[in-house]
Amino acid sequence: MRVVVAPDKFKGSLSASEVANCIEKGIQRVDASIEVVKIPMADGGEGTVQAIVDSCSGRIVKVKVKDPLMREIDSFYGLLEEANTAVIEMAAASGLMLLSHDERNPLKTTTYGLGELIKHALEAGCKNIFLGIGGSATNDGGAGMLQALGARLLDADGKEIGYGAEGLIRVKDIDISGLDQKISECRILVACDVDNPLCGPNGASFVYGIQKGADLETAGKLDACLLNFGNVIERKTGIQVIRMSGAGAAGGVGISLKAFMGAELNKGIELIAEITKLYEQLKEADLVFTGEGKIDSQTAFGKTPLGVAQAAKKFNLPVIALTGALGEGSESLGDKGFDAIFSIMNKPMALEQAMRDTKELLVDTTEQVMRAIKIGLGMKKV
Repeated sequence: MRVVVAPDKFKGSLSASEVANCIEKGIQRVDASIEVVKIPMADGGEGTVQAIVDSCSGRIVKVKVKDPLMREIDSFYGLLEEANTAVIEMAAASGLMLLSHDERNPLKTTTYGLGELIKHALEAGCKNIFLGIGGSATNDGGAGMLQALGARLLDADGKEIGYGAEGLIRVKDIDISGLDQKISECRILVACDVDNPLCGPNGASFVYGIQKGADLETAGKLDACLLNFGNVIERKTGIQVIRMSGAGAAGGVGISLKAFMGAELNKGIELIAEITKLYEQLKEADLVFTGEGKIDSQTAFGKTPLGVAQAAKKFNLPVIALTGALGEGSESLGDKGFDAIFSIMNKPMALEQAMRDTKELLVDTTEQVMRAIKIGLGMKKV
């Protein structure tokens, strides 16, 4: 029997790799002869680099970059040397988690640090970059990223604007003569799991800017800034970015990635499945385990376990999902690719205890699920 284990992280408790190890342990408690293939997964946000590095035998490269407020911090990216590929998560340089609640201000925050991560990967000779853009603190349309890579954003007097979204309302031209030429030799794949437009009531500023510290008045200013920036980009490049699907993701960073770096925006799970060779492993599997910290109605909107389940169904494989919290709407997921979903909670307990005991709970639940499966398959009782 061959089992593919492809979970996301249990946020706040275990990384995707640690979750996979726990599930493996539970499986092998029942039958040590079962072949377990572990493929830690992610959704493009925090934890993406570690999950892919663990899946693909890569390594972490530590670098110093600027955070969203231009302070120097320790950051990182993943390097898959065999594939000449860098794996970058935007959150590691331009993430909301890097700011205190009082520091959140999307008028001021910048993607400059993201540009520094990309520049470091280019200088390391990478010809492919996989970029996850979840968890950003920014709303600058990728302007800071371009500035870090050598572009100049100019106002009506030919002077450079500063960093952050508030200056985008003054942009009249974008000088790309100094843009790092190595970009043209690199393929950039972006994990983008939303289809919001750049501007308007469903755009970056009103939908996501609020989460990053903006009030409604500020969101309106941000929206106007992005609209101006998008119009300048369209005049400069001829590429229609304002109405591009997914342009509103991560504060509009996709418009600069697309227009000036030739990036390809795709569903995150599809890209991660390609990098980790998930489909190749599923071809020879008999059973699939997936999961994450919470499974509920939102899982149906493209979260990692759903992507794994739908991939598995292409090979008609049974899919078991394990989760810490089984939320409202999870009962509707049976027709989305999940054959069964189990909470690992074995009794009422406080959140603190559940998070402390996640490893043990995962192992124990997996063991019980596998014992039930063996009975169903008519295997020898153990």
